[in-house]
Amino acid sequence: MSVIELKDISYRYPLEKEDTIKNVSCKFEAGKVYGLIGENGSGKTTICNIIRGFIPSFYKGELRGEVLLKDKKLEEYDYEDLASIIGYSFQNPFTQISGVKETVYEEIAYGLENLGVPREEIIKRVEELLDLFKLRELAQKNPYELSGGQKQRVALAAVVALDPEIIIMDEPTSQLDPKSTADIFEIIDILKKQKKVVILVEHKIDLVAQYCDSIIFMHDGECKLSGTAREVLTNPKVLEMGGQLPQVTLYFLERIKRGEKFDMIPLNVKEAYSILKGEE
Repeated sequence: MSVIELKDISYRYPLEKEDTIKNVSCKFEAGKVYGLIGENGSGKTTICNIIRGFIPSFYKGELRGEVLLKDKKLEEYDYEDLASIIGYSFQNPFTQISGVKETVYEEIAYGLENLGVPREEIIKRVEELLDLFKLRELAQKNPYELSGGQKQRVALAAVVALDPEIIIMDEPTSQLDPKSTADIFEIIDILKKQKKVVILVEHKIDLVAQYCDSIIFMHDGECKLSGTAREVLTNPKVLEMGGQLPQVTLYFLERIKRGEKFDMIPLNVKEAYSILKGEE
């Protein structure tokens, strides 16, 4: 059963002559990670803003179609309800740090304080998140003294602290080094096991292939392809529309062009090794 559903959604920004989003329909279920991919300007962030209720309430414009959250129209929820159900992690963590707290510990707790969560529960959640996000050593640092990657982890921890059912991450690893990127994807896997809906906008396609259950490929405001990671990320049409495929997949697609045949197109090195070993 879907937690949130977009039904034939089209959207036009104010003063624009054409729709930015065109007839998009998709469903998001609990306990799954969804990769929202496509070239820059394809409509990914706009879709995220529609899901979290910022369109049209904040950005205005004309929205057509229906967004259903737990079988109830999105516009029937007030902002506080949406904020507790849907968490959003910005691409740029500088815009998400509150600026009113002096330590990382207080920053993570800030949203919980605003919701009136009891002090004991706040302490319990923050302590857990300091370990989960590997922020223990930074707990008493000022958020503005941190590196971009550290800020990103703090901002995401503050979102997860609110325990939303749906977590939208708009390029959460854009500021991170490879080690911190791997840490974030481990957290995404934990959130999946907690039965969250995770919607991930991400350009690191090899990691998307590894961690996402389903892929929604956007092009020119339309959902051109959707399905499992294997169904979408082995499809050469993704490349024709300006998208990316995993490096291993590209290698095997080139071999297929030369006339070779394989029972399966791999998405990762482990699968590729198994296939190549069978050729020996």
